[in-house]
Amino acid sequence: MPSKRKTQPDARIQIQEVQPQVDCGRYAVKRTVGDRVDVSARIFRDGHDVLGAAVRWKPRGASRWRETPLDPIGNDWWTGGFDVDACGRWCFRIEAWLDRIASWQWELRRKADAGQEDLSSELAEGALLLGRAGLTLEEGLAAPAGERSEKTWSPTFEVQVDRERARFSAWYELFPRSWGGFRGVEDALPAIAELGFDVVYFPPIHPIGRTNRKGRNNALTAEPGEPGSPYAIGSEEGGHTAIHPELGTADDFARLVEGARRLGLEIALDFAIQCSPDHPWLREHPEWFHRRPDGTLKYAENPPKRYQDIYNVNFESDDWRGLWEALRDVVRYWVDRGVHAFRVDNPHTKPVAFWEWLIAEIHAVEPGVIFLAEAFTRPAMMTTLGKIGFSQSYTYFTWKNTRWELAELVSQLRGWAPFYRPNFFANTPDILHEYLQAGGRPAFEARLVLATTLSPSYGVYSGFEACENVPVRQGSEEYLNSEKYEVRERRLAGPLLPLIRRLNEIRRDNPALQRFENVQLLESESDHLFAYAKREGRNTVLVVVNLDPSTARDGLCIVPAELGLPPSFGAEELLSGRTFQWAIGRNYVRLEPGQSHIVRVRR
Repeated sequence: MPSKRKTQPDARIQIQEVQPQVDCGRYAVKRTVGDRVDVSARIFRDGHDVLGAAVRWKPRGASRWRETPLDPIGNDWWTGGFDVDACGRWCFRIEAWLDRIASWQWELRRKADAGQEDLSSELAEGALLLGRAGLTLEEGLAAPAGERSEKTWSPTFEVQVDRERARFSAWYELFPRSWGGFRGVEDALPAIAELGFDVVYFPPIHPIGRTNRKGRNNALTAEPGEPGSPYAIGSEEGGHTAIHPELGTADDFARLVEGARRLGLEIALDFAIQCSPDHPWLREHPEWFHRRPDGTLKYAENPPKRYQDIYNVNFESDDWRGLWEALRDVVRYWVDRGVHAFRVDNPHTKPVAFWEWLIAEIHAVEPGVIFLAEAFTRPAMMTTLGKIGFSQSYTYFTWKNTRWELAELVSQLRGWAPFYRPNFFANTPDILHEYLQAGGRPAFEARLVLATTLSPSYGVYSGFEACENVPVRQGSEEYLNSEKYEVRERRLAGPLLPLIRRLNEIRRDNPALQRFENVQLLESESDHLFAYAKREGRNTVLVVVNLDPSTARDGLCIVPAELGLPPSFGAEELLSGRTFQWAIGRNYVRLEPGQSHIVRVRR
C-alpha cells in the first residue's frame, strides 16, 4: 500500500540515547532534594552545520519550562544538567536546533583562515541571513550565535524527587509493647537519637484479633493472657486506623510523633494488608476476602509457614475499587497524624498497579512520604516495585555473607541504582541468619560495618545491639521466644551500642557513605577480606572487613589509580583514630575476627 503523504519532511536533527531514563521513559529516575540531575544525549545532524542544545525542565504541573544549555564534549555527545529543590515529580526534555548564524560564521572563518580572498558571495549570504535576524553585517560578524532553526525535541522524561531521608537514613525497629507502650518509647527516644538513628519503625500498632490467636513461639493455640501477633490486625476495638489500647491513646501517639520530630527522628509504621478473623472489614465487606468453594475463608499461607490468625484481602474482588480506596484512606489517616514513613509488608504479593496508584495518590497530597518495600522475591518484581514508586527496598543483604556473595549483590544493586534504593537491614524479627547464630559478637560487628558503610540506608531490629542470636531450633531463622508472639522487657543495652554510635557519626561526617551508586569493589587477594571504596567529591573512604568471625585474616587493599588519589596518601582509620600512610597499589591489612578498617583519605 502507498505510504501516507507527508506534509513536511522528518526532522534532520537526531536526539538519541538520552540519559537518565528508565525503560525508555516508562518510569521516573530517582533523585533527592538538592541533587543535580546530570543529563546527556547524542545529538547530530547530517552535514557540517553548527547545532545548539539545551535541557528544558520543570516540576510536573508547572506552566513554565526552565532551560539550561548543553555543552558538546565530542563525538556528538552533549552534557548538562539541572538542580531539583523540591519533592515531587519533575519533567525534562532535550531541545536541539540548527544555529544558522553560527554555521555561517564557522564556514566564513574557515574560508578566511584558508586564505580565500573573494568572500563576496558568503558576505552577501550572511547579510541576508543577518537581516532576517535583525542584525547588520558588522554586528553579525561579532555577535554571538543563537539563532534557532529546525527545532527538535526529545520525548519528555520524569524524575521522582524525594527528601534526603529516602536516600540516607538509619532505622531502628522495635515493638512498642515491649518498651512500655508509647510512653515507654517516648522515654527512650533521646537515647535512640543520640545513637544517630533517624527513623524509629514500629510493627503494626493496631488491635490484635482473638480468633485463632497464636501463642508463644508461634504455637497454634495461645494460652490465657498471651498477646498474639501484631500482624493479626483487627478486633472489636477497630482495624487499621485504630491503636491497641495497651499501647496508649491517640493523644499518646500524637505526643510521641511530636517528641520524635523535636529530636530529629520520625516514627515509621508498618502497612500490612491483612486482617485477623475479628477485623471489622470481615463484617462490613465480606466480599473483600478469599473464600473456598465451601464458603469458608482462606487464611494466609507461605509454605511451609501457615498463618491461621490472618486473612489476606482479595484484590480480584468485584468491589476492588472500594478496597483500593479503603487502603488508601488508611495510609492517608496516618499521614494526617504525622507519619511520613511506612514499611510495607510483602508488597510483592499485591498487584503492582495498586501500588503505583496508591503511592501516586499519597504523593499528590504529601510528596515527602517514604515507602520502604519489604520484598524478598525475584529481581523482576523487586525492581518493578522500585520503578513504580517505592522509595527504598529491602534486599537479600541478610543472606549474603561471603566475599563473592557480597560482590555479586553490590554489582546487581549498582545496576539498579537509577530507580532502586537499597536498605540493608542487618536483622529483622523474621530473619536471624546462621552467620549471626554461629559467629557471636564478631559476626554482628562485621555485618554492622557492612550495612552502615555499603548502603546509605540501613536498619537493625532491637536486640541486635545485644548480639541476640539464639534460634527457636536448629536450622531455623526464627528467634527463640520471638517478640512477634510475646512481650519482652526491652531497653537500650548491649555491647554494640558504642560501635553503632560511632558508625552513625562516621556516616554523617562522610558524604561518600551517603550514596550507593559510587561504591567500587577493590581486590584484597583473600576470600575472607571484603574491600571497597566510596568517593563523593574530595571525600574518599576505603573499607576492608574481615568476614571471618572466628579467625584473624591478612591480605591486601589494592587501591587502583582510577580513584584519582595521590601516589601516597595519609590514611585516617576512623574506628580507632590511628593514622598511617597508604599508597596506590598494594596495602597490607591484617584484621582480627569480624573487625574492619574504615579509612578516610587525608588530602
